[in-house]
Order: sequence, then C-alpha cells, then structure tokens
Amino acid sequence: MTYRYDVLGTTRAFGPDGAEVPLSGARVRALLTALAAAAGRPVPVHRLAAQVWDDVPEAPADEAAALQALIGRLRKALGGAAIESVPGGYRLVAARDDIDVFRFERLAAEGASALAAGDGARAAVLLDEALALWRGPALADLPGGDTDPLGVRARRQLTEARRARLTADVRLGRPERALPGLAALAAGAPLDEPLQATRIGALRAAGRRAEALQAYEEVRALLADRLGTGPGLELRSLHAELLADDENDARRHRDPAAAPAALPGNLPARLTSFVGRESELALLSVELPARRLVTLTGPGGAGKTRLAFEAAESVARASGHWPDGIRVAELASVRESGDVAEAVLTALGARETAVRGPGGAEVEAPDPLAALVEHCGSRRLLIVLDNCEQVIGAVAELAETVLTRCRRVTVLATSREPLGVRGEFLYGVGPLAPTGALRLLGERGAAARPGFRTDDDPAACEEICRRLDGLPLAVELAAARLRLLTPRQLADRLDDRFRVLGAGSGSRTVLPRQQTLRAVVDWSWELLTETERAVLRRLSVFVGGCAASEAEEVCAGGDVPDPAVFDTLASLVDKSLLVAVPGGPDEKLPGGTRPDGMRFRLLETVAEYAARRLDESGERRAVELRHLRAYRELVRVGEPELRGPHQAYRLRQFEREHDNVRAALRAALRHDGGPATEQDAMCLVLSMSWFWQVRGHQRDARDWPEAVTALGPDPFQAPVRPAVPLDDPCTDLPPPWSDEQVWEARRGVRLLRFASRGGGAEGAEWDEDHARNWSGDRTRDQLTRIVAAYRRDLPQVCRQPAVMWFFAGLLVGEWRGMGETLDALVDACRARPGRGWDLGLALTMRGRLLDAGPGDEERAARDADEAVALFERAGDSVMLAESLSARGESYERRGRYARAAADFERAMVSCARIGMPTQVSLFKARLAAVRLEAASGPAAEEAAELLLREAVEESRGHAGHTGGAARLLLVGRYGRTGRTDLARAEIATLEEDPGFREHGLQVGIIEGLHGWLDCLDGAYEPALGHLRASVGLLDSLAHLVAPQLIVSQFLCAAWAKAASGEAADGARLLGAYGQHAGLAEKFLFHPYPTAYEREIGRRAEAEARAALDERTWARAYAEGGALSMKEAAALI
Repeated sequence: MTYRYDVLGTTRAFGPDGAEVPLSGARVRALLTALAAAAGRPVPVHRLAAQVWDDVPEAPADEAAALQALIGRLRKALGGAAIESVPGGYRLVAARDDIDVFRFERLAAEGASALAAGDGARAAVLLDEALALWRGPALADLPGGDTDPLGVRARRQLTEARRARLTADVRLGRPERALPGLAALAAGAPLDEPLQATRIGALRAAGRRAEALQAYEEVRALLADRLGTGPGLELRSLHAELLADDENDARRHRDPAAAPAALPGNLPARLTSFVGRESELALLSVELPARRLVTLTGPGGAGKTRLAFEAAESVARASGHWPDGIRVAELASVRESGDVAEAVLTALGARETAVRGPGGAEVEAPDPLAALVEHCGSRRLLIVLDNCEQVIGAVAELAETVLTRCRRVTVLATSREPLGVRGEFLYGVGPLAPTGALRLLGERGAAARPGFRTDDDPAACEEICRRLDGLPLAVELAAARLRLLTPRQLADRLDDRFRVLGAGSGSRTVLPRQQTLRAVVDWSWELLTETERAVLRRLSVFVGGCAASEAEEVCAGGDVPDPAVFDTLASLVDKSLLVAVPGGPDEKLPGGTRPDGMRFRLLETVAEYAARRLDESGERRAVELRHLRAYRELVRVGEPELRGPHQAYRLRQFEREHDNVRAALRAALRHDGGPATEQDAMCLVLSMSWFWQVRGHQRDARDWPEAVTALGPDPFQAPVRPAVPLDDPCTDLPPPWSDEQVWEARRGVRLLRFASRGGGAEGAEWDEDHARNWSGDRTRDQLTRIVAAYRRDLPQVCRQPAVMWFFAGLLVGEWRGMGETLDALVDACRARPGRGWDLGLALTMRGRLLDAGPGDEERAARDADEAVALFERAGDSVMLAESLSARGESYERRGRYARAAADFERAMVSCARIGMPTQVSLFKARLAAVRLEAASGPAAEEAAELLLREAVEESRGHAGHTGGAARLLLVGRYGRTGRTDLARAEIATLEEDPGFREHGLQVGIIEGLHGWLDCLDGAYEPALGHLRASVGLLDSLAHLVAPQLIVSQFLCAAWAKAASGEAADGARLLGAYGQHAGLAEKFLFHPYPTAYEREIGRRAEAEARAALDERTWARAYAEGGALSMKEAAALI
C-alpha cells in the first residue's frame, strides 16, 4: 500500500493505514502540493522553489539548500521512500490515483461517459465519489495555486462534474434534489443554454410548471438583450412541451404537498440529516435494484438502519422499483423465533381479524409464514427486516422462503451477522471515514450547542471521532455531551467512555438499546453464547490485534476447548464484534509452517467493554499470564531467525507484535508470581534485546531491563556467584530453567541494564557528572564484579549480552587497550566452533572500532572479508550491511574510494531489502562522503552533496549513531566550505532530538564541533569554552575506550589558543597531538575525517608560528610532545 495525497482543499497526506500524517508548516504543505501536482513526474529544483516561494519577492539565496531542508522535513513526516531524488530535482513516489485531484479527473470523466451512455445510476455513483474529494479550493496551500494551470483545469472540471451529477439526478427521477444546485450553476452562467435547459427540465419534472415557464422567459429575454438572438432548438422544444403539458402537471404545481409525494408503505420519515455515507448510499443505489437479498452487516451503532432506510427511499424515488411499497419490519423487540413471521405480517398490514365458525368455534389460523407468502404473492415490494441478529435463524428461513416463492419481492436486512442465505449480497457497514465522522460531530454538536464548530478545536474533535472508532451512534452520543463539556474535556474523559456516554446522552425516543453506548454493546453481548463471551473478553488483553495462533493459545481454557476458539473467532467476526484484517504476506518458515495471514482486532469501544467483562469474570490474571507466555514463546522461537535468512519476516513480525510484547512485560511486573514470572520476563527481555538494538527502540532497551531486574536478586552482588559453562543461550529452551540458567539469565538482563544506563545512571542526560559515573567508585565496583563473574574460557562470553565482559575488563584495566580487548574476543570466538555469527560480529567490531596501523592493513582486509563471508553464509542482511560498511570505511581511510563506494552501495541494498530505512540513510551518507572526497569537479561535488543532504533528511528523528553520524558528516561538509550558519542549523536539529543527550560521546563531539565552527568564524573565546566542555564530557570514558576523540580536540584548541594570545599553549597542544595521534587507537566516530584534521592542523600551526619565533615554537612543541594525554587535555 502507498500514501494518499489530498490537494483539493488544505493539503493532507494519509499513510498506508489510512491515518492522516501531520504536516507542520505552510512551506512544507506548499512543497507537497507542488510535488503532488506533478502526478509522480520529476520537478526541477528551480521550478519547485518558484512555486513554493511564489508569494515572496525573492526566493532564498541558496534555494537548493532551503528546498532540501523542506524536503527533509517532508521526508521525516512521510518516510524517505516517499520522495525520490532525481537529477536536478525531486519526484513524489505516487501513482496518479493516489492524488485526489487526478483521481477526481478520472472519476469525473467516467461519470460523464456513463451519463452519456444513459446509465444515470452509475454516473451518480462515480460523480458522487469524484465530488466528495473536494474539501476546498484546489491547490489551496500552494502560493499562486489559483492561477496554476492544474488548479484552473480542476475548477473547470468541478463545474462540469457538478452539472453532470445534477443532470443524473434529474434523469433518475430526483429533480427536487437537483434544483438548488442547478439554480446556483445557472446563476453563474446565465447564457449557457444547455445548462439552462437542464434546469428548466428539472423544474418541469418536479411539477413546478409555472416556475419553468418563468425561467424560460428570463433566459429568452437575457439572450435577446445581450446577444440579440433567440433561444436555440433545445430550449424552444422544451418550451413547447411545457405549453402542451396536461392539467395534471398544472395541478401538481398548484398542490403545495406534491413534492415529494409520500412513498407507499410504512418507511418512517427521518428527523435528522444523513451525513458521511454518500459513497455507501451511491453503491447501494446501484446494487439494491439488481439484487433479491441485500444484508447490511456491521457493529452496533454503525448506522445500518439509517443507511437501509436512505437506500430504500433513494432507489424507490429514482426508479419506482417497488410500486407496491416499502415495508419495514422492526425485529429488535422479537426474541422468539416463532414470532418472526407474525411480526413481519403485522408490518405488512397483512394480519386478519380472527373469525369463528358455526357454534362459535374458532377457525384455525393459517401458518404465519404461509400467510406472508400468500400476501406477498405477485406484489412488487421491498421488505426491510431491521435488527435481525437475535433471531437470525428464523429470519434466514423467512427470507429464503419469501424470496423463492415471491419472485417480485426484494429483501433488505440489517443485522450484526449475515443471514447465510444463498444469493445474499453482503455489505459491511463499518465506521465512518474520519472526515465523515467529523462532519457528523459538527452537525450534531451544533444542534446540541448552537455555535459549535469542529474548527474551533480540530485536534480534540478528531480525537473524539477516532477514539469512538467513527461509529455514528457513539459520535452522536458524544455530540449530545457537548452541551456540558468542551471537545477537549470530552476527549480527555473517553477513558471512561461508558460513563461519559451513559444516561442522558442519547435520545429518549429511540430504542433503549440505542440510548447509551453501553446499551449498544450490551445488546450484542446478550446475544452471544457463553463460549463467545469468554473468547471476546479474553481477546481484550491483546494490544494492536493478534494472529489466530496466539488468540487460540490465550483464549482457550476452562470451558473453552482449544478447537472451539477458531470457530468462535469466525463467529465473532460474523457478528461484527471482531475485525479481521490481512496481517502481511505469508512466508515459508522452517518445518513447512506458514504464519497466519489474518489478524484479529477489537474496535476500541468493544475492547474497553470486553476488558470490563474480563475484570468481572475474575479471569484477568490467568488470561494475562497465558498472553505473557504466548508472546514469550513467539519471540523466543523467533529470536534466532533475526540473524538468518528469515530475518525480514521476523523483523516485521516483532515490530507488528511489539505492543503485545510490551503488554506481556507489564503483566509480568503486575502479576509478580515469583520465579516463574521472573523467568518469563527475563526470557522476553533477552529475546527482544537484539531486535531493540537493530530497530533502534532505545527506550525499550533501557526501561525493560531496568524493570525486570527488580523481579530477582542482583547476580553480581558480592560475594559474586561465578558463572558456569553454558554452551547454549538460556532462551534456547522455554522456562522453567535450571538454577544455573536462571542465574545466567539474571546476569544477561543486568548487563543489558548496565549498558543501556551508562554506568548505572538512572536515565540522566549526559553531562560531565554523568560522564564521571564511568570512572566513579560505584561504577568501577560494578565493573569489577562483572569481570569476577566470568572467565575467558566460558562459552557465553562470546555471545551477547555476556560479550560485554570483555569491555568491562577493558574499563577496569584487565586489557591494555581496545586492540588487545578485541583481539581477545576474536580469539575466544575462534575457539568455539559453530559460532560463526558471533565471530563475524567480533571481526566487524575490530574492523570498525580500530584503525589498522602501519603494517596492519592485511589483517584488517582479512577480517573484513571474513566477516562479510560469515554473514553472507548466515543470511543475515543486517550484519552483512554492517560488515560491508566496516570494510568500506577501511577502504575510505586508505583513499580507495571506488571500493568503499561499492561496499556502501551494497550495504544500502542489503538494508533496503529488509525494510531498514534508517540504516539505508546512514550508508547513503557514507557513500556521499566518499563521493565528495573523490569528486572530480563541481558537478560531481554538487551531486554528492545533494546525496548527503538527502541522506541526512531521511535519518531525521533517529538519535545516536544512526541519525547523528549522517548529520555530522553534513556539518563537516558545510563547515569545510564556509557555510557555518548551515552547519550550526544542522547541529541545532541534532540537539533538539529528545534522545540526543542520552549519547555521551556524541554530546562531547558536538561540543568540539561547536568549537571548530567558532574557530572558522574567528570567535576564539567561545571556541575555547566549547572545547573545554567537550574534553570535560569525554574525559573519563574516552580515555578508556576512545582516546582519539580527545586527541582530535587538541587541534582546534591549539588554533583557538594561538589566535587568542596563548600561542605557546597552542604549540604545546600541537606537539601533544603529534605525539598521541599516531599512538592512540582510532575509532569510526571521528569528530573530523582525516582530510579535515589536516586542514585544522595547518590553520593552527600557521596561527602559532605567526605569533612565536622559531626557537619558542620549537621549544613549546617539544614540551607538548612530552605531555601525557591527560596533561595535554588540562591545557584546554
């Protein structure tokens, strides 16, 4: 599925799920409008800029960069794949029919063709659908949209479509409905003879002969006055027909009650407007005359009855299809199957007075069904059977009997489930579309509180409609409450919707079951069997729906046997209490099984009702624990496949079921049942941890390990319990686990907690105090106990999360540096045969985190090649991309740009294949950076920068390495080319991200970049302030694991000091950089690429040498070379 775009009115975008995508800012909406107006064709940058800034005297100075920023904001809202970069411009990835203005053109053309072919009913359906797309002026958000050729054309076609639609009404026998619109059109085009003829013909068809004659005379006079001519043949012929009309036409005109005449039968008049079902009414107006049995199904409160009445009247008036009338049989009060035929007989007025035979003996009454068949006989009538669900079997029998024996009868039924009769045409009446629900709320709200308008608080009104599932009855009940509450107050109270929309919110004259929201659902509940009730209330524990397999596992139990659940799900779907929707493509899995293709979900209102019933039943704890174990097994079994050929399916499945997993974890914490529940929760966390990491669910990765560790003891508490060898992960088997497996699981969850919390800090933003946690006594004690728990020869230290043992050892001095640490990890993995994936990860980390020094290039190349081969063999696209990227970075550092570009492109393809757009954007940024370095001229450089900007905007909203690394590359590009204002804007965007300060190294690097930009602008004192902050933030952690991050700050600090009167210290810092840059291990997350560092070093040296004589320069430089890294950092 794709996005859908509306430009007929305020510009809007809707995602594949139908939800509206928020678009912030007039320029963003203008840009989307301009792209949509091109119907998926490329639009050059200059043309887009001219359209977007048409209302200002001049476009921005750097219109390409300004437009790129808007493109980025739009991609953040829609997703990077929605807008494609093409040479010299951009293209909205959309088919013509995805854009309402072009869908309107198609529907309007098809409607006009149908009208010309004499098919007025089909024309009405098509033209209604076309006209419903208009919400306001075409291209309303595009400056200059009123003169845009597409806007002009659309307005012309709108007039033509309105005219054709009104003509269809006239031809379908609904002239009164058409006249107001025809009058408005005719007033705007008084000399349009065909239009005037249509209007006069409609007046005539409506029985308004005198008005038709007067209208003719007005047109004749106008033509003579303005054009000096008389009416054409069509108007003259129509005038003659008017004069020749018989007295019956004149009588109908004089009779004020003649329009419209009452239909035969007992169809009740409606007292309120009919809102939001135009397309459904149009479709039924076509299907109802062509079918013998039509059943409208849907949940309670969906508006089935009202739609049935409107459809029946519409067809009857348009075609005279049932000359013997429309008869409505209201069956809501009928509870016994034997009373159904009697009720229908009564509705048809066919009950006869009982008579007595000779001697007073009562004559035996005929069978009601036989009497009904006899009465209907050869009559042409429509029987509306309303509210059939509680006597569904008897209604089905009656309908089949009547339809087979009375060939001119049509049956229109409303029910919460199908009748199940042969030939039945089913039409599901679902919730109103968001716009229809909002219109209904607006109209009914204005009736309840004069002056109410949804535009006064659109967000609250939209929330009300959404949370009430767009059910018309619920929306009407809510509108009645607007007498007492503002929309925001009402929206905020919908957590208790059954009380808020209870007594007093509905009409006193409707059926009791329609007077409150609870009564609506109570009616459906009372019609369920005990098994259906049990399954429905148990389904309320699911969040976001479920597959059939999980529903069967959770809902079975007690008096609901396993085999009964699936049939019960089908029954609940039939009864409109459960919604079945496709859950995604099936995929072949090991063992020949296929995942369920359909998912089941409850509407929010039904879910809340069912949850209350679950509480009343006393089953909640048992059902939630079954739900917990069902999802524990789903993710436990699926987790290994996150690293193999079925990775794409499992990633989609884990994402789809993520809300259910969260609900399961909440249940584990709420129903702490001792060791069993603790094991279930730990199994969930350990099985989800890699998914959270790969998909960037940082808050889940941080919060759930934190919460679950509270369920059991600290496995690293002194005296530390030593780990025993465990060849396989705990999660290879379901709980209950052995004692040693439980302790290993506790260690794993605690390690995940420790890593995500940054040395034990409780979610604080990263600042200098937070950074010092890593070197504080408390953290060092924790690290020491972690190291004491494991040994190098244990199998589990080669796999996550126990692999963190190596890095804990590094932080407490067990290893002499990152290089020795990673060598030990790789050696340990090689010693464990059959752990190829773990070895690939270790090799990738070694290649990614370490720069190969002189003489090490061959080992780096071997590591990279081996990792790529291991992940190709495993079928893991995620880690294949990571290993390709690591190899590409190694090539880039050595100036082998073509090979680097090839690896980055392969990494992009690998991630795109499994639907990981954030990683695609990162690798695209790396590719752009390589192309910038290798650019052979201005055109190549411009194209590479455009690619980099595109990648950055695609990564917007993703903090940390994925989102930050791409943006940092663009900051460097802007700074290096003198556009420091744009560079600062990119940094500000990064700093605004809510998760930015959770990444300590990144915060320190950003402070250093601020210092670099200040130096470029000549603001040396502010630069030193930023550089001091950078070193303070990086001091503890970077000294241990990333010393190059601090060493890189020496260059800018030397530049700033030399330029601000401290040239000797500047020279010392350059000397320190010269000493430590070659010795410190270098990491991927460089503040500056190598070329940038060389440029900064040259500027710093030039400033220092300009201020010092040669001897002083040489002495200070030598002194700096003798300083330790910490001593040099102290100079800053």
